[in-house]
Amino acid sequence: MNIILLGPPGAGKGTQASRLEADRGMVQLSTGDMLREARDNGTPVGLIVGPIMKAGGLVSDEIVSALIDEKLTSLDAGQGVIFDGYPRTAAQAEQLDAILTNHGRTLDHVIELEVNEDKLVARIVGRFTCASCGTGYHDVFKQTKVAGTCDVCGGQAFKRRPDDNEETVRTRMAEYRAKTEPIIPIYAARGLLARVDGMGEIDAVTTAIEAILDAG
Repeated sequence: MNIILLGPPGAGKGTQASRLEADRGMVQLSTGDMLREARDNGTPVGLIVGPIMKAGGLVSDEIVSALIDEKLTSLDAGQGVIFDGYPRTAAQAEQLDAILTNHGRTLDHVIELEVNEDKLVARIVGRFTCASCGTGYHDVFKQTKVAGTCDVCGGQAFKRRPDDNEETVRTRMAEYRAKTEPIIPIYAARGLLARVDGMGEIDAVTTAIEAILDAG
């Protein structure tokens, strides 16, 4: 099964994709993670996309699609894939169709996580992670049990993503509305689109997604 999770940055696509990986043995292809890895490793692509990502902009369709195509080549043909954060534009949607065809795959579901922008901003700007083990926390919704100490590993160093600030988040939301929302009718017309309340509890969102996939 090959599916797309749509929604603005911070909608919870990564969390739900991770659960699908664990429950169904699928592979999450997160363009955000792939691009951040390239940026952090200082690869040629990373040097190009770093400033764009810092400003909250979108990386070119060609670069992102090339990353996706390369990743699919390394996977077993029968392994299900979750596209997280891709496609973001109509051009990428067309490129994905071609990429899937070349790899003998078909698209089964497109699930949009619907969100409230103001609540989403609050969700994103408050998140931070343990610098040692990567456990995620939030200033309001998930604080450490002991102030300044990770619940999991006891580490006392934490970090925040540099682009998790209100200005950048709202820029990314505007980009999403302008460039990604227009592809939704494309998938709706093909009978592939389903919508889930992305502001619900994590378990409730997971249950809704599972019901869509189990329906065929």
